[in-house]
Formats: sequence, structure tokens, C-alpha cells
Amino acid sequence: MLAAGLLFPSLISHVLGGAVPRSDLIPRSQLPSIPSGYSPSELWVPGDDVIRLTVGVPPKDASSLHATLLDVSDPSSSNYGRHLTKDEVAQLSSPDPESVKAITDWLGCYGITPEQRSHSGDTLSIVVSSVRANALLAANFTAYTHNTTNTTIIRTLSYSLPAYLYDHIAFVYPTTQCVGLQLSSRRKTNQASAFSTSCTGVVTPKCLQALYGIPSLPANASGNSLYVSSLGGTGANPNDLQTFLTKYRPDILHGSFAVLPITESQNTDAGDDEGNCDTQYTVGLATNVPVTYVVAGDKENGVLMSDLLDTANFLLSLEKPPLVLTTSYVFDEPAADDQDLQQMARAICNAYAQLGARGTSVIFAAGDGGAAGGMSASDGCGQKVFIPTFPSTCPYVTSVGSTDDISPEVAASFSSGGFSNLFPRPSYQDSAVNAFLDKQRNANAGLYNSSGRAYPDVATQGVDFAINVAGKGVGFSGTSASSPTFASIVALINDRLLASGKSPLGFLNPMLYSKGVAAFNDVTKGDNGDARCDAGGFNADTGWDAVTGLGTPDYDKLLDVVTGHSFNKLHSGAARVPSISRLLYTIIWMFTAVVVYRHIAH
Repeated sequence: MLAAGLLFPSLISHVLGGAVPRSDLIPRSQLPSIPSGYSPSELWVPGDDVIRLTVGVPPKDASSLHATLLDVSDPSSSNYGRHLTKDEVAQLSSPDPESVKAITDWLGCYGITPEQRSHSGDTLSIVVSSVRANALLAANFTAYTHNTTNTTIIRTLSYSLPAYLYDHIAFVYPTTQCVGLQLSSRRKTNQASAFSTSCTGVVTPKCLQALYGIPSLPANASGNSLYVSSLGGTGANPNDLQTFLTKYRPDILHGSFAVLPITESQNTDAGDDEGNCDTQYTVGLATNVPVTYVVAGDKENGVLMSDLLDTANFLLSLEKPPLVLTTSYVFDEPAADDQDLQQMARAICNAYAQLGARGTSVIFAAGDGGAAGGMSASDGCGQKVFIPTFPSTCPYVTSVGSTDDISPEVAASFSSGGFSNLFPRPSYQDSAVNAFLDKQRNANAGLYNSSGRAYPDVATQGVDFAINVAGKGVGFSGTSASSPTFASIVALINDRLLASGKSPLGFLNPMLYSKGVAAFNDVTKGDNGDARCDAGGFNADTGWDAVTGLGTPDYDKLLDVVTGHSFNKLHSGAARVPSISRLLYTIIWMFTAVVVYRHIAH
């Protein structure tokens, strides 16, 4: 297979006249063999399918974008909350015009015109046959089937670029990258406990409202929005949502979500546990905040990193991007030997910085592989190092881990956390993370990069969420449940800000690591070690830690931090779930458990 790929340049001049001479081509990426877990598809015939290639163009000055984002996101700055317009962000993110011209001229030599460009021009897309893609990139595109998921992708084991274009192109996707099918947030189901009405053994909206002081009073500010990102064509079922609300939020009479497909994506009303959990806990917690389900990709190809970039670029093209975006899918952070995929990860991270600069809070699940990272059996353990998860390692998103139990909350053992090998630690984390590292001493030495971006940033409950799938109650666990929970809290705080004429929160982290620290309940017990690995992972500890971040949120305190007024100062207690003390909550929880036990026993 590899030999065939390397022979293709000799055919270029025959297929397309005036092609680049072989001597001018430089190999850009090359795999030694077919990636583990994949097999060539016997049904695929070259030329039968078209390939949508995304070409990344390096930004001219990414540092200015990042500096501006931090400036408008820092509560101590005079520019705090002064988010940028669509065109202002595009100007900060634009590539060098020389690079754009070089790429478009190159494509023009092959009769190819870009079909789509991002608003800032840092990515462009072309749609070509596999034969033309092979000629363009000196490649040998072939269909591969993932043996576990039975999804099919088209990839090449190598590709090359003309020497003069080498520095003008950040990445070309898809080519040799096969990371997409490795990992999404882990779920587990438990039919037996799904429709318990107490908080014993199951988490419900009322349980979360009481635990974190989340109000049930409907949001009423205009201009608010909460988007849920679906990758790989994952569906969410509106009928399941209605069954869920009838059971757990009967006061929400017309709860719904809009569906917004991008490219050729379509929502499947059948729904699954992932999409249903995301929509049921955003609609069910962020009362009356408009929720939109954004669908990227398709089920045939599975969940791909390109879905992340497609979603971000689509949202950046809108005149009004969402104020909150939550995503419950994660990937292994690209390794150092995959430069193209690393460049793509940087481009995705820059897209999230652009969204943050426009006022969007970008929120991601941390992942469910503990400190080991990935979900496949060899990830992390085989290399005896911790594998960080992406996009949580991007400094411009807010990463959410998971907790378990109630009194006290403890770290969920599956909750991913650690340190990036790709992105350096941002300055807003220095104080909190250095304090954690000082207590680590030599624990897990050599297994992680202590100077990398640390994650997660915060946490919420993530075990045994009651959801409805296909009309049946099931239990759902994972940081996939934690991310929409925290996103709902942010959306409700935005409602209060908008109602008082203030800017939405936007990029959260500089605020969270400064004024916001006092608004979180510190989680000091538990760890994210994994039985598959020799190392024990990281321990929860006082202050920030690499399992639960800053801890779990207190809605009233967080609202007070950003507005100077808690919910209790703004509304009467009768209009919301009471903000009871954790001690009183524990007493009620224990009493309920005894009553339920006696009822079952008889």
C-alpha cells in the first residue's frame, strides 16, 4: 500500500498536464503501515467517491488574537466584556495574503477552485475525485473500515507538497490522520435506577438544582442562546425530551430544542444516549434559555476531528454566534510525530479563541479515560505515559470533569485530567497549577508535561444521570453529562447579565481562575487513576487539581462574582429551588434513602 502511494507521482504528468515535477515534491506526512484497527475496504473503487479536503493556512499573527481574547476576558481589564465583531475577529485571524495566493494559484494549475473558505480565510475547502486528490498530493487515497465501529473513512498512507508551498500550508485534512474514531466520551447504562424520584443512586435536574443552587425560574432576557454540538451525526429525540420533562421538570410546559444541521449533516430523530443527555439536561436545567442542537458529520464516517473544525467555522460565519457552546466529545491529543494533526488541533483551538473573542463560552467534556486519556486498551498504558485529551487541552476552552457522591462530592475515577504536550500553560493558570505541582513532588514523574496547559478547569456531577432513550429510562455516566450541566449554569448567569444590560460571560477561564475561585466547592477526595495502567493518576486535593479543576460550582456565588448580586438578592426564594446548605441537603438525602429502602423492603 505504501509503495503504491510513493509511485503515484510518476503518473501525475499523465493524469494532469503541467503538474509539479517529482523533484519539487517534499513528503509532508507518511505512515509506515495501515493504522491498527483499520482494514482496506474491499468494496471501494478509486474514483467512485469525491473527497472534501480542508487546507489550513497558518495565521499571520495568532498572538494578537490570543492577547486580545485575554484582554476582553480578564475581569481586571478595562476592556472586560467588550467582545469583538465578526469582522474584527476575522482581521485578527487572517492568514498572510501571500500564502493564500500561493495556495489558490497551485490549485488553479489543476483546475480546482476552493468551494468554501472560513470567514477569516484561515481554512479553505475543495471537493475533488480521489483520482485528482492523488495527483494533487502525490497520494494513494483508499477507503478503510474501522474494525470495531464498522465506519468507513478515506485516507492515504502518505502525501507530499511542492517545496515552495511547504510553509504556506499548515495541514491538509483528511490525509494520513486516523485519530477521529478513537474516542468519544464514555457512557454506561443502568436500567434499574433510571426513574427513581429521589437523589439516591440517580441524578436528576432537581437534584442538581438543589446541590448547586440552580434556579428553576425561567430565563427571560432576549438574545440568550445555548448550543449543543453533535458530532458524527449523533441524533437527539424530541419525543424523549418530552417524556423526560414530564417526569423531571413538569413545570416546563413547552420545552424544546431547535436543530441546526451544517454542511450535509442531518439530525436523526431516533436519538441516542449522547445526544439525548445533552439536550435533556440543557433544556431541563437552563430553564427557558433557547437551546439549539448543531449537527456536524454523519454516522457513516463516525466522529471525526474535522467535525470540530466544521462546527467552529460555521458558528464563526454567523452574525450572532451562540453565547454558550457545549460539546461532549473528546479525542486523544495529537502526538508529536503527527505534525499535520497537531497543526489541525492548533487551528481548531484558534477557532475557539475566535469564538471566545466574539463572546462565546466554549465548554468541553474532559473525557472519561482518567489520567490515561484514551479509551482504547493500549492508550496511555502501553506507552507508560499519560495521554491528554483534546480539545480540553486548548487554553481557550473551559474543560469540565466529573464528580460522584454527594456528601462530600468526590472525584469520579474516570474523569480525565492532566497536562497538554502541545499547548503551553496559559498565564491565568500559573498560580493555581503551581500550587498543585508543589504538592505533587515526584508523584507520576516522567508521565506528564508539567509545563503544559492543565485541565480540567471545573467539575460537576457525572455519575448515574437519569435520561430517556427510545421511551425508556436509563442511567448515563460520564463527563458528557457534566459539560451540559455546567453550560446550563453559565447560560442562566448570562440571562441575568443580559437582563441588566451587561455583556455575556464569553471566555470564562481568566475570570474563573481569579475572582471565580471563591464560587466553587473544593473537591479534595478521589483520584483519576485507571486500573489498566500501573500509575495511579492524579489525586483530588485542596485548590485546583488535575481531576476536578477548581471544584464544583455554586450558582449564587458565581452570580455574585460576575454581577455583585446573588440570586437570593434578586428574587424571592419562592420562585426558585431553595439554596440549602450542604449539611441540610445531606440530612434530607439520608432521610430519603432510608424511606426508599424501607419501601422496597416491604
